[in-house]
Amino acid sequence: MAKMLYRMGKWCVRYPLIVILAWVLALGGITSMGILLKGPLSNDMSIPGTKAQEALDLLKSEFPQATGGTIRVIFAASNGTLDNTANQLVIKDTLEAVQTDSAVQTVRDPFQTGTLSKDKTIGYADIVYNVSSHDVSELSKDHVLNSIELSRKAGIQTELGGDVLFSEMDIGGVSEIIGLAFAFIVLIITFRSFLTAGLPIVTALVGVGIGIMSVFYSSNFISVTSTGTVLAVMLGIAVGIDYALFITSRHRQQLADGLDVKESIARANATAGSAVIFAGLTVIIALSALAIVNIPFLSVMGLAAAFTVLIAVIVAVTLLPSLLALLGNKLQSKNSGASLKATQKMNKPLSYRWGRFVSRYPVPITILIVLLLVGAAIPAGHMELGMPDNGAKSTHTTERKGYDLLSKGFGPGFNGPLIVVKKGSESGGLLDEAQKDIANIKELPNVAMIAPPIPNQNGDLALITVISEAGPNEKETKQLVQDIRNLSTDLLVTGGTAINIDISERLNNAFPVFSGIILTLAFILLTLVFRSLLVPVKAVLGFLLSLLASLGMVVFIFQDGHLGQIFGVSGSGIVLNFLPILLTGVLFGLAMDYEVFLVSRIREEFTHHDDAKQAVVTGMGLSGRVVSAAGLIMIFVFGSFFFVTDPMIKVMGFALAMGVLIDAFLVRLTLVPAIMTLLGRSAWYLPQWLNKRLPNVDIEGESITKELNAPLSKETSSL
Repeated sequence: MAKMLYRMGKWCVRYPLIVILAWVLALGGITSMGILLKGPLSNDMSIPGTKAQEALDLLKSEFPQATGGTIRVIFAASNGTLDNTANQLVIKDTLEAVQTDSAVQTVRDPFQTGTLSKDKTIGYADIVYNVSSHDVSELSKDHVLNSIELSRKAGIQTELGGDVLFSEMDIGGVSEIIGLAFAFIVLIITFRSFLTAGLPIVTALVGVGIGIMSVFYSSNFISVTSTGTVLAVMLGIAVGIDYALFITSRHRQQLADGLDVKESIARANATAGSAVIFAGLTVIIALSALAIVNIPFLSVMGLAAAFTVLIAVIVAVTLLPSLLALLGNKLQSKNSGASLKATQKMNKPLSYRWGRFVSRYPVPITILIVLLLVGAAIPAGHMELGMPDNGAKSTHTTERKGYDLLSKGFGPGFNGPLIVVKKGSESGGLLDEAQKDIANIKELPNVAMIAPPIPNQNGDLALITVISEAGPNEKETKQLVQDIRNLSTDLLVTGGTAINIDISERLNNAFPVFSGIILTLAFILLTLVFRSLLVPVKAVLGFLLSLLASLGMVVFIFQDGHLGQIFGVSGSGIVLNFLPILLTGVLFGLAMDYEVFLVSRIREEFTHHDDAKQAVVTGMGLSGRVVSAAGLIMIFVFGSFFFVTDPMIKVMGFALAMGVLIDAFLVRLTLVPAIMTLLGRSAWYLPQWLNKRLPNVDIEGESITKELNAPLSKETSSL
């Protein structure tokens, strides 16, 4: 690997303009395809094979009129009631304006259907379209928004709900700009150079541009969710900057030691580039492993992000060396006249001093960090999974306002109706049987209301709507779904609430299996890399602590609602159902990145000087600054997505930023050096029989370094 990357680096240095031109053409061509031939993005997060999905499929075939996209227009009287003459006329005019859209199938007038609250101050009208919710056009949405201005101007509060989304998430918005701005500041502080700091930003943008535009184009052939594209952007920017940071840092260190520019670029590509490829492959494997859980939207999300990371790796080992070659000596540090290690002896960096401090007090530091992480992880013990609904959105959105109005007028369960499909028996009498089932359902706890059964045209199925007394994501509603299913095999429960419950259950069951695979993979990879048994065990346990502590903080803030005013969120009572699996995959890849870049330097120092404690201090001094910068960049990039209004993206950004903060700074830069100091020489123990059977994985390019230094050593000895 190292030799191949060395030769690749040499070639890129020799022909930089060709390489740069090739990437520019690739970026331009793929961007054109992504913009002009972009396929539709989906919001479908269903899982084939679940009970609710099977019932929904049956509903679509037997009740097609009930499966069209629905926009619910919610009205609230500012003065008086909705049924006074003036308000009725305004609402009638509004709904007539809505119905002029040819895509509208039916409009259900609240005064004819009786969908008014008991005090007549709140009511709603359902607009049903002749296409599914995902296919309702932007023109139709705009038409509704323009139509409801009639009632709004008349003083009637008018909000929107239903299964058609209005508050779409944006790609390439303010959050990405904020993340890049903070990352640029970190790079300037790290390199003390505007020019050097700009390189990782440029290469990251190229990588994420090609990656995300390829994903946009591929949505013509596979179902890609909006959430999946946001994850690809998050990771593409973060790892793209970090990988360029690692290679550029090694190049600058070698220049400071007096190495020729072209030779330094090739060697940096061979050494740091090898580590980048290993780190990238680790992230790619972790993301691709999301397909193991056999959940379509999660598999596509992982593969889209994995592809973007792959492009970031290729950019880092090809485009970056060419850009470095064009800049030549302009990237050279001001301290180039003295060797880097000599400079560090005179002016020890903070990372060196921190490593020395940790190695001096390893026992109390280990105890303190473990207690902090265990304490942070405690809330994860009562984690409840679910899918955020309109009630979790910002209070400024029309969906949230409509959600609150419906809860106020009709009860919290009204926002998550349970759709029960009743199968008829061979003896006939479908409606009589349905009435008996309704009577049994009424006896169940937490049932607020049941609508009369609606038969299909063939008379073998009936549709029953059940409203829970509790909200859609409450434990009582989940139990009600299970209780209805337990009454009879002829009762199938579906609807958005039931689907989300089934998805959460499937993900919850898949989480231990996926985590076990990830932890086993981590142990195997790190055993190969470091040729040690205790280092991988320590890394896996550290990753597990990071994961549980991160999930604990998410539960503490997003589920329980603590510190909500500080973070601008309200406790929804649930955690995004696919977040634990997603966080496990992403955090695993990033944690292994930091483990490799930090511990490989410690191992290198131990191999050269045979002093375990000093190797920890020196390794921290050489790599701590770069790992700290990489961690901060990840935190700022992920954390910037916390400013997005969509609740799913908000919690994803927070969880990933918190995960990196905990893993990079508490685990890798504090707990790891403390434990390795305690382990001493035993940290590098590996049975001889196992050592002979393991392949040699040279991620730091030691083989190429020895080979290139060999002629110099012979020449020096002859003199």
